[in-house]
Amino acid sequence: MKMHLAVCNVKSRANLRRFNRRRILGMLVVATLCGCQQDPLQARLKQSPPTRVRGIVWQLDDQTLHPMGNWERLGARELLIQWTAVDGINYLPGAEGRAAARFPDWQRIAAEPWANKVIVGLAGRFDETAARANVAALIEESRKLAALPTPLHVAGWFFPLEVDSSWSDAARLGPLLAALPRPLWISVYDSANVGADTLSQWLASWLPPDVGIFFQDGVGIHAREASVARHYADVLAARFGKQRVRIIAEAFRPRQGGGFRPATAAELKPQLAVYDGFSVYLFDGPHYLNRDLVNELAGPENAAENGG
Repeated sequence: MKMHLAVCNVKSRANLRRFNRRRILGMLVVATLCGCQQDPLQARLKQSPPTRVRGIVWQLDDQTLHPMGNWERLGARELLIQWTAVDGINYLPGAEGRAAARFPDWQRIAAEPWANKVIVGLAGRFDETAARANVAALIEESRKLAALPTPLHVAGWFFPLEVDSSWSDAARLGPLLAALPRPLWISVYDSANVGADTLSQWLASWLPPDVGIFFQDGVGIHAREASVARHYADVLAARFGKQRVRIIAEAFRPRQGGGFRPATAAELKPQLAVYDGFSVYLFDGPHYLNRDLVNELAGPENAAENGG
């Protein structure tokens, strides 16, 4: 009986070893097959060159008073601040009127690698209709803001009144812009989808020749595909000169149930690739581009050296 049990145990151990070897070999085969059947989209993303942009947009609000990011990994060296006063609340020390409860740390922001140059947004409104109705007052408020000293490396100014051809009275903005310093930029979009040629002609009829254009691509709100947005940029550049035209790439997408979510790397990479050759600014860094997404867009190279 003891011999029989011992033989059975030996046979059991031998069978177990054979079973384990077969199981391990099977697992290796499955793993190899899985590797060969890698998702094609993920494979393309890994093989595609790192995403590069010129700058990051910051829509300053109380939730993003202290922007922190590693956007320099995408090549960003310029910061476009949408506004430094909104709805009568000022975020610059020394400004007239109502001061924000807390200010951004402008000294720290000025030292960030993604803010080597800053285009300073002036006075705006969250509500577009209210902004258009009070454009002269916003110009005056903006003129005073532009005169304030800051530690930022100012490369230009941005008047944050978004324009499109649905604004029938937009032409009166042209002469009012003369009160603001240069270099000066505005943002343009096409909510009515009038087309690139019509939009370009409309702008040329009133926009001062020394004011630059940030074209909002509309991809984030599914207004158009990136290839169509690129056509708009090409048409605008042909009329106004490429040095006067830059693209704001929307780094968000509609969220199911309402609102917006950050775009994924799989959504952003092909979008940005279409704009190759143009100066591109991502909207916006603090709300939609966290460190993990930036690292996925930029690739693994030198992640530790670049704050990844």
